[in-house]
Amino acid sequence: MSENILVAIAWPYASAKIHTGNVTGSHLPGDIFARYHRLAGDRVLMVSGSDSHGTPVTVVAEREGKSPKETFEHYHRGFLDLFQRLGISYDLFTHTDTENHHQVAQDFFTALLSKKYLYREVQEQMYAEKQGRFLPDRYVEGTCPNCAYEAARGDQCDHCNQLLDPQDLINPRSKLDGSTPVLRKTEHFFLDLPKLAEAGLTDWLNEGKDHWRPNVINFARKYVGEGLQGRPITRDLSWGIRVPVPGWEDKCLYVWFEAVIGYFSASVEWAHNQWAHNQGEPEAWKDWWYQPEAKTLYFIGKDNIPFHAVIWPAELMGVERLYEEDETKKLNLPYDVPANEFMNLEARKISGSRNWAVWMDEALDRYDPDALRYYLTVAMPESRDTDWLWGDFVRRNNDELVATWGNLVNRAMTFAYKRFDGQVPTPGSFEAVDTRLLEKVETGFEEVGQLIAGCKFRAALSEVMALAREANRYLEEKGPWFQIKENREAAATTIYVALRVIDSLKILFAPFLPFTSERLHHYLGYEGQLFGQSCIETFEEAKGRIHEALCYDASRATGTWKASELQPGQALQSPKPLFEKLDESVVEEELNRLRG
Repeated sequence: MSENILVAIAWPYASAKIHTGNVTGSHLPGDIFARYHRLAGDRVLMVSGSDSHGTPVTVVAEREGKSPKETFEHYHRGFLDLFQRLGISYDLFTHTDTENHHQVAQDFFTALLSKKYLYREVQEQMYAEKQGRFLPDRYVEGTCPNCAYEAARGDQCDHCNQLLDPQDLINPRSKLDGSTPVLRKTEHFFLDLPKLAEAGLTDWLNEGKDHWRPNVINFARKYVGEGLQGRPITRDLSWGIRVPVPGWEDKCLYVWFEAVIGYFSASVEWAHNQWAHNQGEPEAWKDWWYQPEAKTLYFIGKDNIPFHAVIWPAELMGVERLYEEDETKKLNLPYDVPANEFMNLEARKISGSRNWAVWMDEALDRYDPDALRYYLTVAMPESRDTDWLWGDFVRRNNDELVATWGNLVNRAMTFAYKRFDGQVPTPGSFEAVDTRLLEKVETGFEEVGQLIAGCKFRAALSEVMALAREANRYLEEKGPWFQIKENREAAATTIYVALRVIDSLKILFAPFLPFTSERLHHYLGYEGQLFGQSCIETFEEAKGRIHEALCYDASRATGTWKASELQPGQALQSPKPLFEKLDESVVEEELNRLRG
């Protein structure tokens, strides 16, 4: 039976380019998961967008002498282009500066306020005397009181993931000029996390989470168990979403509070866009947010665990309902938060400021997107930190994509095209070895599907590649190039079985390698597309503002998650190699690029 599945992916700050760590941390695992469930016949809604209001945006804007709007729009357009080239198939990749998101975030605030989950409190906040202004938390750096990391941010330590307040830091300093800020009093709204913990958050975290990754659920339970404190959800900022309370016009909603609301607001925006194009109903988003059977999964990096496993569920509990009159319905809480660990680079932590990173837009200028997707998957940091190693990238490309999977496809299809008149040959009687291989590949659909559904992407891809190796062994042992000299029917049977297996492997590889799987789909003589099509669309909003978003059209998709039913006589296209072998010199070239 078809399920409604929301794939919610962490919102990147629109203040820097995206590197391999960002992609393998959230965007790629979410895309693999979504593509599998689309093939399996489920209703998938995959959303995210650019975080337009984070203080990293204003930091970069000030450094470059631009407005925050100019800065975020520049990076947002880059994200749209990158995800289209890399095949990240968002149903909607929007941003947080849309009129829709402003309204939804303010509605969340108002609902929490009306239910008394917000309170006002005067606090001391870091103030830069030279600039004459309060400093956003990310404008303050210092030593973490928890782990002694010397470059901790004012809101969170990147080293130990502890959430912080700027005044917690040891030896705080302003990122603007290095000066020591002073504390001044200012009033803000706080989210009453202790009250929400008592209202059900603690019980929810302690029940039915066996399918969560241990590092995620253990961190969340420990975080709550150590005692929650109220967290401010407003800030003295000029760039962001205004606080919808009279007299608070000079303050904005804190970005950590409103950015996670983007998963909800993006779903609403997607439904309205579909409705505007006569492709759905404006309240279709409720199928994912109010149907109890729907599953919502949040693909993030481990630094975002507290926000998605604790604070966002608390916000949803506090709101309970939004734009829904049925009092028996409540907003769905996360079904899973499959957070990944970090990907490093050549045994060193990725650092954008030091240019120690593999920038994805530049990598796509030099390498095939499926080769990048493949390596990012086999090296995915699902349970521990991993490394992008250029030598390993070249080796796996050449030994696995080219010599194993690509070689299997090229040998079988070229032989069929040349020796059987460009058609799938008609087989004779099957031997046990033929039947055994077909059955094993067919069984692989359930095994691989369960692994992907359980967010075990490395293991799933390893299983598919193992099947490709087995098919290579079969082809080598049967030797159709020898069989055809003495028994054309035997060669036809071997090639027919091989093409059936390749056709099935095409689907099994498709969530990971969508571009080459699509090409192979056509080489095998099929019409239509395995998946739909992504494109960048431009939307005009009520106040006349224009914004661009990446949208996915599933109406053209024809692929399904099942074994091959390839028919004898089906016309084939002349095949071309799926992958390009890389020269060993690539390793030194890329290392020199990093050193430079």
